[in-house]
Amino acid sequence: MEQIHVTLPDGSVKDVPKGSTPIDIAKSISPRLADAALVAKVYATGGNGAKEKTGIFSNSVEPAEDGSLLFDLRRPLEQDVKLQILTEKDPDALYVFRHSAAHLMAAAVTELYPDVKLGIGPPVDNGFFYEFLREQPFTPEDLEKIEKKMHALAAQDLKNERKLLPKAEALKLYQDSKQLFKCELIEEKADEPMVSFYTTGQFIDFCRGPHIPSTKRIQAFKLMSVAGAYWKGQEGNPQLQRIYAAAFYSQKELDEYLHRLEEAKRRDHRKLGAELDLFSIQEEAGPGLIFWHPKGGLIRTLMENWLREELLKRGYDLVFTPHIMRLDLWKTSGHTNFYKENMFGAVEVEKADYQLKPMNCPGHILIYKSKLRSYRDLPVRLAELGTVYRYERSGVLHGLLRVRGFTQDDAHIFCTPQQIEAEAEACVDFAFAVMKNFGFDKFEVELSDWDPKHPESYAGKPEDWQRATSALASTMARMKIPYKLMEGEAAFYGPKIDVKLIDAIGRSWQLTTVQFDFNLPARFGLEYVGEDGARHQPLMVHRALLGSVERFFGILIEHYAGAFPLWLAPVQVQICPVSEKVQDYAKHIHETLKNHGIRVHLDDRNEKLPAKIRDAQLQKIPYMLVVGPREAEAGAVSVRHRSKGDLGPRPIADLVAALQQEIEKRTIQ
Repeated sequence: MEQIHVTLPDGSVKDVPKGSTPIDIAKSISPRLADAALVAKVYATGGNGAKEKTGIFSNSVEPAEDGSLLFDLRRPLEQDVKLQILTEKDPDALYVFRHSAAHLMAAAVTELYPDVKLGIGPPVDNGFFYEFLREQPFTPEDLEKIEKKMHALAAQDLKNERKLLPKAEALKLYQDSKQLFKCELIEEKADEPMVSFYTTGQFIDFCRGPHIPSTKRIQAFKLMSVAGAYWKGQEGNPQLQRIYAAAFYSQKELDEYLHRLEEAKRRDHRKLGAELDLFSIQEEAGPGLIFWHPKGGLIRTLMENWLREELLKRGYDLVFTPHIMRLDLWKTSGHTNFYKENMFGAVEVEKADYQLKPMNCPGHILIYKSKLRSYRDLPVRLAELGTVYRYERSGVLHGLLRVRGFTQDDAHIFCTPQQIEAEAEACVDFAFAVMKNFGFDKFEVELSDWDPKHPESYAGKPEDWQRATSALASTMARMKIPYKLMEGEAAFYGPKIDVKLIDAIGRSWQLTTVQFDFNLPARFGLEYVGEDGARHQPLMVHRALLGSVERFFGILIEHYAGAFPLWLAPVQVQICPVSEKVQDYAKHIHETLKNHGIRVHLDDRNEKLPAKIRDAQLQKIPYMLVVGPREAEAGAVSVRHRSKGDLGPRPIADLVAALQQEIEKRTIQ
């Protein structure tokens, strides 16, 4: 019998009969590995590898960048390969697991509702979805029935089996069952004589796979919601019903995910923004435009004041640029070519076209260009809390997180090549100072580089990219900051560092960007006089720390669930007198705290004490001071904290000193 060579991850080689399967090889290695196996990763050896799409690679999805393909465990191997058996530890296996769960749901739906027409069912983050055309809308009761049927099918340990059919036979199969969407997909995507299908029990689906061996492992899932979706995402096509589901390997993981969702709902900044009277979006003014209410405006002022102080300490110059400028400026910058769909329309003024600014960079460039600079002047660091305007479709607008008008904490640094590393390090150090100040201590860092295989897609010379990327990588190494290299993810004008913070419930948020730019200095003809007396082009660094004030505020609300630390809380202390008999003493405390710079509110309503405390808790005020005859006589107050509860009586002077210390240190509790 003809033998093939199978190379394993440790470099060892097994000679096995042609037609052996990955599960055969897993069993020969270890029964435990075979039990844990979900799918295989296969690399062709010799020739052009997987890219040839011949032999074992026919009827398969396009190979990954490394030339690998994912295979079913029972799919025969017909040529020499490198083989890796994937288990739950491998991210690719989770993708396949969720894809198989989508097929399980489709199998359940077609049993319960035989007349449905099938769309597509891919895996997504945290789960999967499948699309169906059905006259009646799916109800919550329907989802319960589907979920119950899925569990019943999963318990039957149905095999996921791959079958190949001639294209004509495949089309007839779906034409007979009037599955027109599947016919359309086969016509578009099946470019080989044989078409790949997968069966799950009685259910059959046009699919290139792969899938896990059977349904028995698919136990931890939850159908979440139904949404309308145009076929292929195109308006005018039939509208299908898309059922979304969460899916994990274990019930514990699913429960944790559902808990995070509930916690995210509780922390939703839109809900808390209304309850705490922080901001609003007014329909009369238009979507995506934020109105900062007094409490939110106060927090914003505190955030911006701290940031401006830090900017000045770190050698930045504060500037202001117009909100609207000539359209020609945006033609020079290139925005009208590559960013036009995100820009509002031009405004005609005295027969000239003007543009609301979507970016601050051209304004800062004009300030730099206003006079000839010497190398002794560099680096020039220009910072602005600049409001910009971008057209976002109404369907993607989302509270403070996705808006049409927002303020960037923007800075642009103009420097020499020799100054790159020092400036990059200073920017990253500043980013971590921002996170620490606002109470974030977990983060992820990515370094986005160009794709050297496609230099035509990027501005700048290869040596520019190598120098800038090396500088950023060297900065990360010197600062002992782990990072993930994202090849091909850079902007066309330069590499960048992205810092993503992790919030209180484990979500990742894009925050800081430090980005080099070879494009704009050339477009605007920026120069400086070097030590040699000749004129040189400076390097330009785009840098934003908060990203945008609006988005950062939304993240901050959700991180703290609206319970801001004392230094940021719009009302830091609420005084709760127990009766009118102590009103004068309560007013004295109010004035005392106010004179010491503490933001205090006196609740002098004719309400009972529990109601006053409850309302202060709902407004998430950090401290409540209960005042009664006993406190008035002792010159003290009874202190309550919103999360710690009753802290007991305290003299006013001691309390003032403690509050001031907590504010000055910007303590995060």
